[in-house]
Amino acid sequence: MTKPLTKTQLVAEMAEKLDTDKKSAAAALNALSAIVLEQVAAGGAVTIPDVGKISCRDRPERMVRNPATGEQLKKPADRQVKVTVAKRLKDSVNG
Repeated sequence: MTKPLTKTQLVAEMAEKLDTDKKSAAAALNALSAIVLEQVAAGGAVTIPDVGKISCRDRPERMVRNPATGEQLKKPADRQVKVTVAKRLKDSVNG
C-alpha cells in the first residue's frame, strides 16, 4: 500500500493537470475545502463528481455501553459526517 498524497503533493499534481502554477492550484484546493466545510457544517451535502458525496446526518439520542465496565450510558443526539463513494471510483479501484 502506498502512502497518501500530502497537501503539497496534491497541489503539485493539480497544478500539472490544470497547466497552471502551484499558487493557483493551492487556491483552488483551499476554495474546494472551504465550500465542503461550509456546506456540510450547515447540514447540506456536496457531491464531487466521480469521487463521491459528503453529507451530514443527524443521529438521535441513544443508549450505548461502556466496553470497559459494561455500564449503559445515554449518549446525546449528535451529527455525523457521511461519505458515500461514487460508482466510478469504486469501479476504477476494482478494475
